Amino acid sequence: MVQTLDEDGAVDPWRRRARRSRRQMPLWQELPLLLVVAFCLAVLIRTFLLQAFFIPSGSMEDTLLIGDRVLVNKVVYDTRDPVRGEVVVFRGTDRWAPQVDEQPDPGFTGKIARTVGDLVGVSRPGEKDFIKRVIGLPGDRVKCCDSQGRVTVNGTPLNEPYVLRDSPLDLPPNPGECRSRRFDEVVVPPGQIFVLGDHRLVSQDARCQGPVPIDNVVGRAFMVVWPSSRWSALPVPSTFDDVAGPAVASTEAPPVRPTPQGGVVLILPLAAALGRSRAFRTVTSSPAT
Repeated sequence: MVQTLDEDGAVDPWRRRARRSRRQMPLWQELPLLLVVAFCLAVLIRTFLLQAFFIPSGSMEDTLLIGDRVLVNKVVYDTRDPVRGEVVVFRGTDRWAPQVDEQPDPGFTGKIARTVGDLVGVSRPGEKDFIKRVIGLPGDRVKCCDSQGRVTVNGTPLNEPYVLRDSPLDLPPNPGECRSRRFDEVVVPPGQIFVLGDHRLVSQDARCQGPVPIDNVVGRAFMVVWPSSRWSALPVPSTFDDVAGPAVASTEAPPVRPTPQGGVVLILPLAAALGRSRAFRTVTSSPAT
């Protein structure tokens, strides 16, 4: 063992006491420090890198089931825009109907807990938070349906194996609701994306609520992490490989997205993400009366 000596060659008593003090720090002093560090890391990760989200409804079934937890990459779209087929979390526009049920006043303690939960990413869902799949990009022409009842993008029909429960074909299109599979051709505006839920029978999406600005996208859902039996990635389906770019390029310049200056690599504590996560809304339609 290396010892610190004073000018006379003796062991420095002050340094010896300091080492003994550090070694003998009691648990009641260490635990608050560890909690503060863990809280700060959770806030940094939740704000800038990754966040766990809870699926509360069935508009993305069977890709995502009620109760699933997914990890969302919040930094990927700082360097590029979404691509067709990705599952994204976004804030809805004013046209997107709020879906958060009214809750009783939680009281002062409940409000504090909700504020802390929002900081670390375990709060209640926001009324404008949604998850859907990207179908069309700026300038794309999206419509339904072709002769086989499929959605087409720039004239290319999509074979969508992830859609297990589609909307009926015999209902006429209605701009005010998404019960019908059919919808008129939509030219996706510059700087926006056209999104649909995988469970088309109940999903309220861009068919009736309009495209979503790319700037409203929170991040890409890339993995189901809970329950453990459903641990899997969320890749881009191969059906989008054959879709050509828009026939007519947009004349309006797309919005400039910021490029991150530098970066910090952090490791997400998955155990915390699996147990508790911020919920967000996936929209479902009301039952017919």
